[in-house]
Amino acid sequence: MTVTDISREPQKPEIIRLAAYCRVSSKSTDQLHSFAAQIRYYKDYERMNPQYKLVDVYADEGLSGVDMKKRDEQNRLIRDCKLGKIDRIITKSVSRFARNTQELLVALRSLKEMGVSIYFEEQGIDSDKMNMEMLVTFPGMAAQQESVNISDHLRRSYQMRMESGEFNCNAPAYGFKMVDGQMVIKEDEAAVIRRIFDLYLQGVGKQNIANILNAEGVPRRYAQEKWYHTTVNYVINNERYMGDALLQKKFTTDTLPFRKKKNRGEKPQYYVENSNPPIVSKETYIAAQELQKSRNVSHKRERVHLLAGILHCPECGRTFRRLLLNGTAYWLCSGKAAGATNCQSRRVRENAVYDTFCLMVDKLSAHRQDLLGTLIHQLEMIQNRGGESLEKVRQIDKQIADLSAQNLVVARLHTNGVLNATDFAAQSSVISNKINALRLDRKKALAEDEDDELIYTLKSLDDTLAGYVPGTPFNRALFEEIVQSITVVDNARLAFHLVGGLAFTEQIPENVRCRTA
Repeated sequence: MTVTDISREPQKPEIIRLAAYCRVSSKSTDQLHSFAAQIRYYKDYERMNPQYKLVDVYADEGLSGVDMKKRDEQNRLIRDCKLGKIDRIITKSVSRFARNTQELLVALRSLKEMGVSIYFEEQGIDSDKMNMEMLVTFPGMAAQQESVNISDHLRRSYQMRMESGEFNCNAPAYGFKMVDGQMVIKEDEAAVIRRIFDLYLQGVGKQNIANILNAEGVPRRYAQEKWYHTTVNYVINNERYMGDALLQKKFTTDTLPFRKKKNRGEKPQYYVENSNPPIVSKETYIAAQELQKSRNVSHKRERVHLLAGILHCPECGRTFRRLLLNGTAYWLCSGKAAGATNCQSRRVRENAVYDTFCLMVDKLSAHRQDLLGTLIHQLEMIQNRGGESLEKVRQIDKQIADLSAQNLVVARLHTNGVLNATDFAAQSSVISNKINALRLDRKKALAEDEDDELIYTLKSLDDTLAGYVPGTPFNRALFEEIVQSITVVDNARLAFHLVGGLAFTEQIPENVRCRTA
């Protein structure tokens, strides 16, 4: 018997239709170079991998990375996948495809159902080799790490610019505006700043200055806002008004969730002289500082004790006075002690006030996110942080996306030789100018009103409590910073009235309570 091996004729390997997805620079001057470079890269990739046939390169502008709905090219890519034109997608990294984990997961599942695989070069992840359970777990971790890396790069960039003195603010203080990335004086607001310094040097107090400005209807940056003691204090102590800048007053935490914190020595600060045009002279600014110091010293001399003028009677409203008895300090209603009022007898030990304050701060610190975080968020929502301004931002984003698409088309036409260099430069310049103007409008629409009295105060309190360690012994500086007054409800309870209009009632520990007289 003869057995003959009849081998099949070798079949040609099946050609896999490949699509490349990338993001090009958001700067119009770099778009052409970026897009052309990535086309070359993927053409070379196709040549080195003969099993692939490159269908197209889909490129979105880098600015639109957070929301898939704003990516026109990515949407075109998905449509082509649905039409059966593509078998496989290649992209640089997870974050290039999406940073929103939920949308990324939906897209991956959808592509898998269409029979389209996707390969992320940087992470070395191939969706063709993953089951659905793995799809659920990987994108969030990868994209989150990418967000951390990007934030770290931004922080380093800011740090280097601060060290070199090149850093400028993103949201200029009242009295300034940004023109082509530079701070310039806004004369109508600058006149108000000069007047505040003049009034203060004439001896007018900060609250009285605020009252004068409010009575005259002098507007702040946003018409609905009023002038307050703290706003005037911010002006008097802002070195920007004499032309200098103290950089990194706040910093962003290194890990998720990213949060801004007041810099209390955790990060270096940089003082830049002549960083911006001055609104007042250095002599005027320094004179205001000296006057402020002298007033603070005078005020401290008048208040002989930390609790003087702080403790109040809930019945007659008078302050409490200090009494030493057998070496122990007590505080009692001055009206009752003098026989001028018929209030209920209330007295509290001095150490009991401090102990009760510590208990109150421990609880406030522990529930800081629920109490202060929620309150700040609600106030920001009330202040038109949503509504009209968000709709305006959405409209601006749509216009930017449309213009960016036009710019990409112009760049492609130039790459293909349809447009000459002169026409390309002219058309690209017009589109880029429109985009830049829209971005400035977007920044204004999203600008956070840092001067708002209540929100500013609550954020400062939140920053202060963020660094507080529960169980810390009584801290005089913290007490002076956050306590405005204390009502002695009775011999067992104190009501603390804090900055920002907050009030908390706390039980006095039983071992330090005074007996009811």
